[in-house]
Formats: sequence, structure tokens, C-alpha cells
Amino acid sequence: MNPNVTEKKKLVVFFSRTDENYGVGYITKGNTHIVTEILASETGADLFQIEPVESYPAEYDRCIEIAQQEKRTNARPKIKEDIRIEDYDLIFLGYPNWWSELPMAVYTFIEKHDWNGKIIAPFCTHEGSGLSATERHIQSACKGAKVLRGMAIQGSTAQHDTIATRKAVQTWIDILRQQ
Repeated sequence: MNPNVTEKKKLVVFFSRTDENYGVGYITKGNTHIVTEILASETGADLFQIEPVESYPAEYDRCIEIAQQEKRTNARPKIKEDIRIEDYDLIFLGYPNWWSELPMAVYTFIEKHDWNGKIIAPFCTHEGSGLSATERHIQSACKGAKVLRGMAIQGSTAQHDTIATRKAVQTWIDILRQQ
């Protein structure tokens, strides 16, 4: 990202989950959602949440069972709404890292769009796996896009340490400006 990116039209697209979560218990706002709101406030980006038509179960163990099955079968769960990414230059793409992969609903969103000429800045929440190979997966799925260096924030940090989360987001934005 270079200095003129501040003049580009920006969108934060994200998938996040509430209810019982690994490492943080029951939550009313998802880890990725928290990071997304901070990122939007720091960049002035618009927000769009990817929501599957069928919600994941509230219980963590049941949720991961379904999510793992979706990953094994390369499922593309239906999503509720869509947004025209054609209206944006820079898309921040946020998601929880589920077994070194994006949630399958994020692929549903990605595959609906032409990414040619777009700039994508990926970010994820996790409880120890960081970005894993998700940046490469995004580059493969978003043909023609330039994928910038991603950011990973622990979900427990997002839930319990707003100051550290905001500082991590600000540091990442500074790094992106230099790319």
C-alpha cells in the first residue's frame, strides 16, 4: 500500500462468530468483528459482514464439527447478502483462522466477485495459528488482485485488550502504507 491509498475507496469485509468461542468463552461480539470496527474507525472504510444463511451452532464443539465438515467437502454455504466490491479499490478481508483456512462462507463471498485490479489486505483472529497459509489461499482465490501483507490478532486479545488490539491495527496500517 502506498500513501495514495488513503484516497482510495476502502471496504472492510469480514466474517465473525459469536456464542461459545475457543479461548474466550461465550461472547456477544465476535473477535474478528471487534478488530473490524477498530480497523474501520482508523481507516474510514465502509463495513460489510459476511453472514451465512444457516447460522453455526452456539456450542463451540458442534460449530467446529460443522466447520470441519465444510472444509473437508469444500462447501460453499449460502450467504445472506452481498455488496458491490466493484465500487472499492482496497478491500480489507477479515476472518477467523479455522484450521489454517478461511471459513467456507468467505469463499462463497470471494467467488461471487471479480477481483482483478483490487488490493486486498487480509487479517485474521486466531488462538495460536496466526495467518497460517491463508494469505496464499486468498491470492489463489482472488485472481488478479494484489494481496498485501496480512495481520493476525489473537481472539483473546481482541476480546480483552482493546488498547493492544488498536495498537496492533495502527501498526499494521503503518506497515501497509509502506508496501
